[in-house]
Amino acid sequence: MISVEQALKIVIKNSSITEQTELKTVSNALGYALSNDIISQISMPPFQQSAMDGYAIHFHDSLIYKIVGEIKAGDKNQPELQKGEAVRIFTGAPVPNSSNCVVIQENTSVNENLLTLDSEVQLMANIRPLGEQISKNDVALKKGSLLTPASIAFLTSLGITEVKVHKKPSIAIIVTGNELIEPGQLLEYGQIYESNAIMISSALKSQGFNDTNIYKVKDDYNDTVDILKSSIAHHDLVIISGGISVGDYDFVGKALHELNVEELFYKVKQKPGKPLYFGKKDKKLIFALPGNPSAALSCFYIYVQTALNHLIGNIGFNLTRTTGISKSNYTKKGHRSQFLKAIFNNGFVMISTFWCRGKHRLRLDFHKLS
Repeated sequence: MISVEQALKIVIKNSSITEQTELKTVSNALGYALSNDIISQISMPPFQQSAMDGYAIHFHDSLIYKIVGEIKAGDKNQPELQKGEAVRIFTGAPVPNSSNCVVIQENTSVNENLLTLDSEVQLMANIRPLGEQISKNDVALKKGSLLTPASIAFLTSLGITEVKVHKKPSIAIIVTGNELIEPGQLLEYGQIYESNAIMISSALKSQGFNDTNIYKVKDDYNDTVDILKSSIAHHDLVIISGGISVGDYDFVGKALHELNVEELFYKVKQKPGKPLYFGKKDKKLIFALPGNPSAALSCFYIYVQTALNHLIGNIGFNLTRTTGISKSNYTKKGHRSQFLKAIFNNGFVMISTFWCRGKHRLRLDFHKLS
């Protein structure tokens, strides 16, 4: 067996960024990673911009100014202010180049067309300068940046409509077991409802990996070989649930060996998820997860999620790690790393007794509360 740290290093080393790219509209690029730098074709803001509602003034030695006009957001007029002149201005409106300060309306009084300031002002106050956020020809987002709602809004504000991204992998989910039946069918003695396929598929979809196909196979060696061979041929990544242990009817390991899949590791010093398998055939990645739902989901978030983000070139991806104080009465047994489901709130950890609760993507180091 190898350690969790060793297993993660092997996963990362063998999860090469895909060479396949595609052009996506910005509105449909959520969750993709950029395959090249994005260069801004404009400055943002593209003009001097008012940060407040108030008055744009051309500074002089008096607190009294003559109001000569008004500028709203979207106006194209560019009045030439003389010293001692002001225009009414609103947030987001272009500030005339002849203005050198915007005074907020709360610090002024107006009598007909005369503006009186309450106090002295600071030059360039409340003006967002041209290119304050980004200048033309600057790098807006670097290659490998994961596109989030915020970054998509940023690109849209720069007038960018299409981006080149790393293509997401096609994924096969294979579930094994004679005892498994579909929910909705009559449950007979010795059978259980199959839930891992929808669990793993839902976890993938929650992270934007939608190109998935689910295959189910009984505990039959030849059928297992056939399904694995086809899945590896037609998908970039294969996730197998169950059948990886050493029982008489666990055929996955033997089938992978027959198909000349390179075993990169099998079994990790962890609980749950000890019988985890990771292999590779050409550039195709194969994970065989334990059949236990808790173990399968833990392995998914720790290892499969890591591989997927490296495949799509998400350079900023790291498993989240934090420290908390345990409010639960728990004693670790044995020497294996243990992954527990827990509720994390304000620095405190409450271990959950129900496997599907908690922050599965959060790796915690916790200390007992004395």
